[in-house]
Amino acid sequence: MNAIYGLAWLVALFIWGDWRNFKKYYPTFLFFLLGDFLYLYLLSDRFPMWTYTPQGVDQEIGLTNTHISMSVMLIKYPATVLIFLGKYPGERTWVKQSFYILMWDAIYTVNEALDLFFGLIKYDNGWSLWWSVLFNLVMFSILRLHDVRPFRAWVASLLFVLFLWHIFNVPSTVFR
Repeated sequence: MNAIYGLAWLVALFIWGDWRNFKKYYPTFLFFLLGDFLYLYLLSDRFPMWTYTPQGVDQEIGLTNTHISMSVMLIKYPATVLIFLGKYPGERTWVKQSFYILMWDAIYTVNEALDLFFGLIKYDNGWSLWWSVLFNLVMFSILRLHDVRPFRAWVASLLFVLFLWHIFNVPSTVFR
C-alpha cells in the first residue's frame, strides 16, 4: 500500500507540480519537513498521536512506522508543496483560497480515512480523524502563510503546537 501511495503522489507531482518554481517553494518544504521531524523525534516513540502500521507486503519486507514516515516526507510532502502552492488561487480571491484550502484538507482527510479503514494507521493518546481534519486545515493555512510571511507562520505554528501540547497533555518526558 505504501508503494501505491508513493506512486500516486509521484504521478500527481509530475502532472501538477510547479517544477519551475521549486526554489521558491523550497523553504516552505523544509518548514513542512521540520515539523514532521520534530513530531517523530519528540513524540513518535514516547507519546505518539498516530503510528503507521505496515500491512501486507510492507509488513513482510520489514517496513516500520519510521520507514513509512520517511517515504511520506520524501514523496508526499514535496508533491504537496509543489502542487498546493503552485496552484494556489490569486491574492484577491479569499473565497477561492478558502475553498482551495478546504479541498486540500479533504484530500488529506480522505487519504487518512482510507489508511484508518485499511488498518494502515493507528491513533493513540486521544488523537482521532477529527483532530486530523483540524490539523490539516491549520497546516495548509500555515503552509500558505509560510510562503508569503515566513515569520508569521513560525509564530502561528508555535502557538498551534502549544495548543495541541496543552489539549493532549503531552508529558515533559518526551524531551530526551
